[in-house]
Amino acid sequence: MTTTTLTDRPQLGQWRDFDELAALQDVRLPELAAAAARSPFYRIRLRDGVPGTREALRRTGFTTKRDLRDSYPFGLLAVPRQRLATYHESSGTSGEPTASYYTEDDWADLSERYARKWIGIGPDDVFLVRTPYALMITGHLAHVAALRRGALVVPADNRSLAMPYRRVVRLLHDLGVTLSWSLPSEPLLWAAAARAAGYRPGRDFPALRALFVGGEPLGPARRSRIAGIWGVPVVEEYGATETGSLAGQCPQGRLHLWADRAIFEVYDPRTRTVAPDGRGQLVVTPLYRDAMPLLRYNTGDEVEVAYRDCACGWHLPTVRVLGRSGFRYPVGDTTVNQADLEEVVYGLPARYEVMFWRARAERARLLVEFEVPAEHRPAACAELTAALHTRLGVTADVAGLAPGSLVPHQVLTAEADVAKPRSLFGPEENWDSALLYYREAPGG
Repeated sequence: MTTTTLTDRPQLGQWRDFDELAALQDVRLPELAAAAARSPFYRIRLRDGVPGTREALRRTGFTTKRDLRDSYPFGLLAVPRQRLATYHESSGTSGEPTASYYTEDDWADLSERYARKWIGIGPDDVFLVRTPYALMITGHLAHVAALRRGALVVPADNRSLAMPYRRVVRLLHDLGVTLSWSLPSEPLLWAAAARAAGYRPGRDFPALRALFVGGEPLGPARRSRIAGIWGVPVVEEYGATETGSLAGQCPQGRLHLWADRAIFEVYDPRTRTVAPDGRGQLVVTPLYRDAMPLLRYNTGDEVEVAYRDCACGWHLPTVRVLGRSGFRYPVGDTTVNQADLEEVVYGLPARYEVMFWRARAERARLLVEFEVPAEHRPAACAELTAALHTRLGVTADVAGLAPGSLVPHQVLTAEADVAKPRSLFGPEENWDSALLYYREAPGG
């Protein structure tokens, strides 16, 4: 595949409407398809011809997660292995992990897409990365994007026992963190940990100017709740290890697909039809993929896509991410997913101070538990029960719990006890942690 520099790739504002956007896609598609045909997997899949047009692409079958797993590790490699810069695997939340790999050219595109934030990243920023590193791409992606824009990066991996919430709060406060990248759940946990440490989230972190979030579906109600607690904008990102960033939030609060860098389709598994918009599973053909080109990759994520004008002027389709299609559960005569429930729970008045909740879908009813201070508990339970019935049509048993019931206080205040592995211990030392990198904190 011909090396493509960032200046060759489309930039926001380069097209004036959706027709010009489609034209950019059509110009790039033949080169991408030809590159895909150089991988072992697509060499077989495309033996009857390379799809150089959009119509031909539609006749190409979906690439599925099963295809990626069956092609492990390098069955989709389209360049000499010596050109690879990094190897990654997905989290495996919907099954076995899938492999992905990227060249330096891929990383230029990946980092540029990630940095397409309406609140930019620059040399004056202290950027805290609070997503997994290891094999998943999410932490590395934010880290590289911030470094390339001159920011000071704080690698606060959320899967490391060396980074408990108490330490995160200390870094946020003492380093003057200006931007962060995390799951949407994290800032709520930070807020609880900050309060446990005697800080006020909306006042005692004056350097903070935005929270970048991704990795979970995020509805308007939870976004508003997080923003209200911290007093800064919450900027959403959507993507996957297999693809990198696929969408970003505009200044109007809408999530837009990066359709100048990929062709998107929506597959309805019920009718087995494919359309450019509507509700269904998101199918993506990245147009600037070097090491591992993908044609019509079905992400399995349930989305709603629409082509409509937005005041931001980006001229990109909007997307609402509803989550993995499999995570819907029947309750009574309807079904519910986390996105539905989240909107109702965080739709409760902010004065009730609701941050943490959980639910179990049973066949006849929905069980919901949430933390709420005692003075608000009766009103909050009554309002949530009524809202679940009115908005979702489900019968629910709702229980208000004391703060600390779902997220224990010790989780928010614990300080990690980290030790390097050793084999020799003194007579009074506990040697049960011999050879282990981490040992339990006292009283843990």
